Amino acid sequence: PSIGAEPDLAQYLQVVPGVIFTGDQGGQLYIRGGSPIQNKVLLDNMVVYNPFHSIGLFSVFDSDIIRNADIYTGGFNAEYGGRISSIMDITMRDGNKKSFHGKFSLNTFGSKLMLEGPIKKETENSKTTISYIFSGKTSYLEQSSKLLYTYIDTGGLPFNFNDFYGKISINGANGSKVNVFGYNFSDNVHYQAVHDLHWNSYGIGSNVIVVPTSSSVLIKANMSYSNYEITLQEEDQLPRYSMINGFNFGLTFVYFIGKDEFDYGIETLGHKTDFKFYNSIGRSMSYQQYTTELNGFMKYKMTLNKLLIEPGLRLQYYASLGEMSPEPRLGIKYNATDKFRIKFSGGLYSQNLIAANSDRDVVNLFYGFLSGPENLQLEFKGTELKTKLQKSRHAILGFEYDLTSRLNLNVEGYYKQNTQLTNINRNKIYDDTPDNYMIADVLKKDFIIETGDAYGVDFLLKYDYRRVYFWFVYSLGYVTRDDGISEYVPHFDRRHNINIVGSYVFGKDLNWELGVRWNLGSGFPFTQTLGYYEMLPFTNGISTDYTNTNGNLGVYYSDLNGGRLPYYHRLDATVKRKVEFVKSKAKMEITFGVTNLYNRENIFYIDRIKNNKVYQLPIMPSLGLNIKF
Repeated sequence: PSIGAEPDLAQYLQVVPGVIFTGDQGGQLYIRGGSPIQNKVLLDNMVVYNPFHSIGLFSVFDSDIIRNADIYTGGFNAEYGGRISSIMDITMRDGNKKSFHGKFSLNTFGSKLMLEGPIKKETENSKTTISYIFSGKTSYLEQSSKLLYTYIDTGGLPFNFNDFYGKISINGANGSKVNVFGYNFSDNVHYQAVHDLHWNSYGIGSNVIVVPTSSSVLIKANMSYSNYEITLQEEDQLPRYSMINGFNFGLTFVYFIGKDEFDYGIETLGHKTDFKFYNSIGRSMSYQQYTTELNGFMKYKMTLNKLLIEPGLRLQYYASLGEMSPEPRLGIKYNATDKFRIKFSGGLYSQNLIAANSDRDVVNLFYGFLSGPENLQLEFKGTELKTKLQKSRHAILGFEYDLTSRLNLNVEGYYKQNTQLTNINRNKIYDDTPDNYMIADVLKKDFIIETGDAYGVDFLLKYDYRRVYFWFVYSLGYVTRDDGISEYVPHFDRRHNINIVGSYVFGKDLNWELGVRWNLGSGFPFTQTLGYYEMLPFTNGISTDYTNTNGNLGVYYSDLNGGRLPYYHRLDATVKRKVEFVKSKAKMEITFGVTNLYNRENIFYIDRIKNNKVYQLPIMPSLGLNIKF
């Protein structure tokens, strides 16, 4: 079912095996134990630094113009790199080459306009075509919620966003093509007297496919530039700021050798990061860095009867750190029978970028980037650190079994060993200066080193026959972290997660559709409160007159993430009615949907100072209208 009467990639990702969203408002995407910074998102080979809006229900992408969305939850091969958890490779389709078309959507959450058509049509003398496609969508939820959802907040839901994407495609007669594209995405959140958040992202790029005549080689090239900036102003807090921009250029050659395929390529990326932040005791962290990554890869896809083998090798060079990371990869698929297939993938992975917020932050709309720092601690648990990169090892083993011609079972077990992670040090008390050489690194360094494991098993059962579609997902997952002092589970460690999705098409003309989705998830970890105390500020050291000073409220905490929130569950449903206008050839679709149908009060987090429970979104009905022309 589509929330807000409009299908969206964010809603699809929430039912993918191994994927966890931590909240309806400000939640982030975690894939098989990997944090958001460890997920790489590509749009037409261009890096998108923040693909999701703050409300958590919508992505920046228009699902109507997506041609492919390949999601690699781990074990991805050598053509991808620079991240240690997952890859989302999204490709937008070309505009219509023959005639003008469009779509207009209006619903209680926002509106959208999509236009496409030919600039130059194919003729007898020229087979070359030029087409365009444009999409723009906006949210007015902050305004509409004051009228429709006053029971949530009389001040309205403070979320607004705008997304624009455009593309021009030139297609040659022999299959060669050139694409030029650009985007601008923005997001605004305004909680009255609490905080203001704004981020903006834009990019421009081009990719080229060359198909030489009478040749078995395919040449691909891409180049792009993108920029992302985010600011956060909180009540009684100093502002936060983060920025990342940069370019990337890639060249890939694909050779077809009978049934086999050999790919190799090179890529260079350069980016600038800027970051300013103050922790809870006012210690500042400010960084501005330039870095370049150079990499090359090769992989060979060979078919040996029932066996498909895909070995690969990637070389990642991080210029700012002066480190080379060799990363072997392997993918295997064995078609044991016509109905049963076994598959394996794995490899070594590395990345330089780190998050401009801590993985220990339960609720954080601020999503920024930093280049990997050089000034790290010298050792971890008594062992000398030999790299400044974040590194991980993946191993995934599974099988597919066709129970019937319409019913398919997919099972995958996975293990991700994160041998080194870098996190912002939320416990920094002292400046890292020569005068403090006796102070432990964990109290003065801006960043800390961690290790961790993520492992589990995912089950996917699919049924598709005529008018009925059914999708059942169960994920069992474990995530652990070790900061050198203690082992803990991060706040996104969800032990059990179930998604059930179904749709049914009915009616005399098959113009009605009912869709439902039910999600059940075990409770996320949280740190429990043991008690409170008066925290006296010794601003003048031992000269402070604490007898006449009013202290602040201090909190005694239990073990980090030692408690668990209650189970999360939510039912969403939509009903669609399609109408066709024969004379005008236009099509209309009316959608009525309900999010959180039985109004489950799911806890997002607990405000331990005010002792208030903050809930996820309650029941939210929506109505939408789509017109295609």
